[in-house]
Amino acid sequence: MSDDEARSRSSAVPFGLLLVAVVVVSINLRPGASSPGPVLEEVREGLGMSAGVAGAMTGLPGLCFGLVGALAVGFARRIGMTAALAIGLTLAAIGLLLRVTTDSVPLFLLLTVAALAGMAVGNVLVPAWIKTHGHAVVLMTVHGTGLVVGGSLGSLLTAPVSETSRSWRAGLGMWGLLAAIAVPLWAWLALRERRSPVEHDVSGEAAPTGRVLHSPTAVALTVMFGVQSMHAYVQFGWLPQIYRDAGISASSAGALQALLSSVGIAGALVMPTVIARSRGLHAWMVFFGITLALGYAGLLLAPATLPWVWALLLGLAGLAFPTSIALITARTRHPSVTAQLSGFVQPVGFGLAAVGPFVVGLVHEATGDWSLVIVLLALTAVPLTLAGLRVARPAYVDDEI
Repeated sequence: MSDDEARSRSSAVPFGLLLVAVVVVSINLRPGASSPGPVLEEVREGLGMSAGVAGAMTGLPGLCFGLVGALAVGFARRIGMTAALAIGLTLAAIGLLLRVTTDSVPLFLLLTVAALAGMAVGNVLVPAWIKTHGHAVVLMTVHGTGLVVGGSLGSLLTAPVSETSRSWRAGLGMWGLLAAIAVPLWAWLALRERRSPVEHDVSGEAAPTGRVLHSPTAVALTVMFGVQSMHAYVQFGWLPQIYRDAGISASSAGALQALLSSVGIAGALVMPTVIARSRGLHAWMVFFGITLALGYAGLLLAPATLPWVWALLLGLAGLAFPTSIALITARTRHPSVTAQLSGFVQPVGFGLAAVGPFVVGLVHEATGDWSLVIVLLALTAVPLTLAGLRVARPAYVDDEI
């Protein structure tokens, strides 16, 4: 009997409930980060926010996901993984709902940080929660898909709702309502499951000892995740503005960003199964690097000529994200190692990613155009490919530590 089968039979949570829980948490871990981009100009005008502060705000998702994510595993050990996820969702809902009620830039940023902190807890803990409860391939497929769908919806719907309601506050505030819907289920699960899955493994296997930092696979996965996350948050924060500066409307720019993000849905649906059944992923890693470079080349040379082509290419390169998320469980055996790996890869990767949007804002403000920014982004295809080729080898972090 496989580890997943053993866990699924031992788990007290029915599969249908696991499925719904993963859907409602995963779909809420991205809209709070992807929604400000399409209405960034309106938020700046509405709050009197400077370009520098706006640039810093676009870097907040990566920064918060990195710093708070590093604390998530320890937090879960103290109160239980399910309870930690419930608290994270509650914090996200409160932050997203309250930030649209203020005219104060510092308070808006503080509430944004609170919301992102709640999402950061989910980013790190959901893969380990899934590994503990079994059905890893199916639930990681659902999780990865939910992340991409949530990010796509944030990009696609925020600007149209803002335009229809004539208020950017409505466009951003609706994502707080979506998060609030998920809170009761996870609060009930937290009351139902009093034992912490970070410390308790229903399979009964002993956890391996050692530091994840000593694993070459973990380090390479961190680099791959960090580079791709940097692109994701640069695209969340600045890609709509790049398109708008090329003469494309706000709604169309948001739709193009949503196209980029939604391409990842196919990858999120497919990649966990591909990883589970394949002995190597080398061709995929080269593909990610090539499409990333070509997408940015198109944005540099003809951003408004075939904008959907460049968005499509960048979206295909973005399949590296669901791939790296799926590899967190695929490259580990024991749930405690999954938690350690997730607690290392995501915080460090998001920390690396946090500087991207901020640097983009500074370089753009210094040069007055997007050319140098786009060239620098295209060059990062090299470390993405090299790290991906190392992760492509079939290996387990458990063995390396």
